[in-house]
Amino acid sequence: MTQVKKIITGAIQENCYIVYFEAQALIVDPGNDAEKIIQTVTHLNVQPMAILLTHAHFDHIGALDMIRKTYQIPVYVSPEEQDWLGDPAKNLSKGGVDPVTAEPAEHLLEVDQTLEIGPFACQVRPTPGHSPGSVSFVFPEGGFVLSGDALFKGSVGRTDLPGSEPEKLIPAIKENLFTLPDETVVHPGHGMQTTVGYEKKYNPYFNPYAY
Repeated sequence: MTQVKKIITGAIQENCYIVYFEAQALIVDPGNDAEKIIQTVTHLNVQPMAILLTHAHFDHIGALDMIRKTYQIPVYVSPEEQDWLGDPAKNLSKGGVDPVTAEPAEHLLEVDQTLEIGPFACQVRPTPGHSPGSVSFVFPEGGFVLSGDALFKGSVGRTDLPGSEPEKLIPAIKENLFTLPDETVVHPGHGMQTTVGYEKKYNPYFNPYAY
């Protein structure tokens, strides 16, 4: 059974996830604290196969290059945000103590594709709004989705940042996340996990929400 391990990283408390099945793994959004991520991978005794990015803000890519070089694995990102990886102004790290830059990703995601890597198969669903290329990764067999900074427990992602598109976020969540089964577990980019059913019923951005 596919399992998920959360690692809280950095000053903004970003959630990095290791999705693993038996001895193989995917790393999603390595935001910071590379050594912490590496220690967790070692503890789980798994071999990472790829890095998936829900989006390219600095708090989700801070440890990207170190993790990529440590395991010699490719990176997947949306084409809209490929150039954000190496641009501190776009990934919002400009002006910080240590601006974040990373090498270009090896692979560009296609929305609505089923991405197959080793034993893993996930659907790439577009959830723009927080950033133009934001995506969520749905693992149907595991019954969960990694929603990045689109959907949180009781909230949604910020849309007041450079590159945000406020008019797209709510429709994208309704169309591409709320159409999942209610019992689908949501692993967000920050904060606690939740479920699709809980958010449809209690999230103030959608309640009341009727189908």
